[in-house]
Amino acid sequence: MAKEKEPHWSDVLKRRLANSQKEERSEEENKAEETELFTKYYTEWRGGGDRDKSYKNIPRFYYRLPAEDEVLLQKLREESRAVFLQRKSRELLDNEELQNLWFLLDKHQVPPVSGEEAMISYEAYLQVGEKAGPKCAKFFTARVYAKLLHNDPYGRISIMQFFNYVMRKVWLHQTRIGLSLYDVAGQGYLRESDLENYILELIPTLPQLDGLEKSFYSFYVCTAVRKFFFFLDPLRTGKIKIQDILACSFLDDLLELRDEELSKESQESNWFSAPSALRVYGQYLNLDKDHNGMLSKEELSRYGTATLTSVFLDRVFQECLTYDGEMDYKTYLDFVLALENRKEPAALQYIFKLLDMENQGYLNVFSLNYFFRAIQEQMKLHSQELVSFQDVKDEIFDMVKPKDPYKITLQDLVNSCQGDTVTSILIDLNGFWTYENREVLVANDNDGSNTADLDDT
Repeated sequence: MAKEKEPHWSDVLKRRLANSQKEERSEEENKAEETELFTKYYTEWRGGGDRDKSYKNIPRFYYRLPAEDEVLLQKLREESRAVFLQRKSRELLDNEELQNLWFLLDKHQVPPVSGEEAMISYEAYLQVGEKAGPKCAKFFTARVYAKLLHNDPYGRISIMQFFNYVMRKVWLHQTRIGLSLYDVAGQGYLRESDLENYILELIPTLPQLDGLEKSFYSFYVCTAVRKFFFFLDPLRTGKIKIQDILACSFLDDLLELRDEELSKESQESNWFSAPSALRVYGQYLNLDKDHNGMLSKEELSRYGTATLTSVFLDRVFQECLTYDGEMDYKTYLDFVLALENRKEPAALQYIFKLLDMENQGYLNVFSLNYFFRAIQEQMKLHSQELVSFQDVKDEIFDMVKPKDPYKITLQDLVNSCQGDTVTSILIDLNGFWTYENREVLVANDNDGSNTADLDDT
């Protein structure tokens, strides 16, 4: 075996000199180098580096919610949300500040008065904004002024309209904060249980509900909550955006019950009033002949004028949630809301799903004939003259004017504004009779009004 070649003395010297220089570096320098190398290799391993510089411009858009077992993180999140909502609440105008704003507006009104309305010019409007304080600054902008500017020849706006605008904004933010307190998930929506808690705690603040017995509270809450979810959750996800609740009129109707002098007519037309809730629940109890707390198909057939067709009722029990073939109160509420609001898109969607037997997304001549045949059978039972299906079919297509001349979609029904009439013709003998005799009924109404005019004369 050949003898290994020994390194040259100069190479050994150079190596030793290099090692001695390395040993002369301080411990801090060694640590800095180690950190730099670790960061470099770790970034490359995680897929970072120069090729991912563009990612720095993308803001973070996903924040993981704490898991159920992460109790500390959940508590921290709840506490931070509560602090945030308290801070937002302090930013709102209180009663004293609103009163002060009204005095300032009244003091700076600019003549002449428009009718009975006190008016204010843009210059005076800006002066009030400077004196009103920082909380009011967002209301005193050119955009807000332009929104409220109508046909005043002097370019002024109504003080009352502006003040009502401010009041409405403050109320909306207060309500938003109040609803957010019940948003357990903190995602900007309320689940059914969240809304139930909100309404249950709201009942004592509504004078019009003072007469309700506490034993009825659970049924009242169920009745109120179903209206929100029936109209605002058409996909049946089990949750509603807080923004949607604020945008619709239902919350206004509910809070209208704070008025102690609410008229009888207003109470009867308000779904959330005590008389209305008792009426709906009373109807349910009257239909429940065997007193088992549920409704069978036979019991539901007596709903309203007892003229809904058996074919339609079959479809109700096929599609809707039932328990051993019987309907509970919550499912009954959806049924009532659909039939009492047939002009609304959510109600038409409910009925359309029942009429669309094969889930095709449209109604064809076969579907119309299937349901109208049940109307003809009821007409026979009442010894009424039968109406030709061909005539009815032509009238329905003429009313709806669908995009496809052979199919009627849900959107066609909504766009035609005749969905309530079409559905009534197909599912309810009384609805069909009303449509068929509409000209006679109008003539009778006119004769009645003419007779009343003559009597007054």
